[in-house]
Amino acid sequence: MSKPLIGRTVRRLRGERGLAQQALAARLGVSASYLNLIEHDQRAVTASLLIKLSEVLEVDLAALSGSTERQLEAGVREVFADPLIGADAVPDEEIAALATQSPNAARALLALYRSWRIAREDASGIALPSGRRILLPHEEARDAFHERTNYFPALEAAADAIRAAIGEVPAVSYPAAMAQRLADAHGVVVRGMPGEGEHRRFDPATRTLFLSERLTHGSHAFQLAFQLVLLEARATIEDVIGEIAPSTEDAASLLRLGLLNYAAAALLMPYGPFATAARALRHDLAALADRFAVSFEQAAQRLSSLQRPDARGVPFFFLRVDPAGNVSKRFSAAGFPFARFGGSCPKWIVHRAFATHGQIQVQVAELPDGARFLTIARTVIGKSAWGEPPPAHVVAIGCDIAHAGELVYADGLDLGAAAVGIGLSCRLCDRAACGSRAFPPLEHRLALDPHTKAASPYRFVKP
Repeated sequence: MSKPLIGRTVRRLRGERGLAQQALAARLGVSASYLNLIEHDQRAVTASLLIKLSEVLEVDLAALSGSTERQLEAGVREVFADPLIGADAVPDEEIAALATQSPNAARALLALYRSWRIAREDASGIALPSGRRILLPHEEARDAFHERTNYFPALEAAADAIRAAIGEVPAVSYPAAMAQRLADAHGVVVRGMPGEGEHRRFDPATRTLFLSERLTHGSHAFQLAFQLVLLEARATIEDVIGEIAPSTEDAASLLRLGLLNYAAAALLMPYGPFATAARALRHDLAALADRFAVSFEQAAQRLSSLQRPDARGVPFFFLRVDPAGNVSKRFSAAGFPFARFGGSCPKWIVHRAFATHGQIQVQVAELPDGARFLTIARTVIGKSAWGEPPPAHVVAIGCDIAHAGELVYADGLDLGAAAVGIGLSCRLCDRAACGSRAFPPLEHRLALDPHTKAASPYRFVKP
């Protein structure tokens, strides 16, 4: 299947820069009529013209992938698919037009829909003394990371400054070096504790940092890094929060924790060395984790943040999900259109990976619009007290299939034949013959026949 065309993206970027179609065509060295055909996806873009577009519009090639439009379009499609909205079926071309030609209106529609869902699912939310909530705090924090492609240059600089103060230390010895920095610069002593329900606790009065004895080496290092950036990069983090301007204190608190985690990861896995190692190791997560003495999950999440404009890495999405399908972490520099208001496709390897604990699973996932993503997933199992089930999650990263050759996980795969068709979620997917379907699609009328048994329990008719 051909790669999705980028006309809508070119049209959006041209409009944002205030360029007339004739002016952009002249700078590209093509006719206005030819550019018009490109913008309406009636002509494909050659490699040389794609490079010219990135130079003239002053964006990198990844920005021309259409990921912003796909994510916005997916959100709008979810809104119109909700049966409680009561809207008639809205054609795909109208949804695409809204997302590309009126993106601000589309975002306003999503904000209104989120507000309505909050009021519907938690009626007490509209009676809070602080006023009606526009966004759930965790969604607002997630959106802040998504809008910045999970990259914060100020925090990278702050982490580099702390690392420079510590000096060059082998990765395996870095926890001891951070503990020494805490003692020398801040008078903080590190002590162990049984860790019944707590991983880290800092006592400002005694300048004592207590860390759970049950932490793995990677988690122990991360908690030390977290405390160090909390003490040395707090002002920078507050500046970033001030620029984002979250709407509630709850959202600000969640955002603060997320930014502290980001800075701690940047301290353990500095941008330059980590990006260089990622390319050299072809993004082998286990090898990266060993080289920087971090966990598999920490290495995977760090890969999703390598979006420095002058030294971009492969644009990855990152996801962490539990056995019940709850998403606790989600970042996307790859433009993967996560469903915002429901579960994801059961055919996606992210969910099947729970059946193979500790083993890396690889899948070429093809979305209904033809976009393909190479997805890598593996379970990570936490520690718990005797008698308590250990927390289990699947950690997944993925990238557009165009970058598959840069990943060791693509070796030996027939990227064309190996593709598995998935959807955003059952309610939004119109794949007819799917034996994994859990719910009927919201957009199509059911056509159930007691005389026939098909692979899918919900047969339907497309308009």
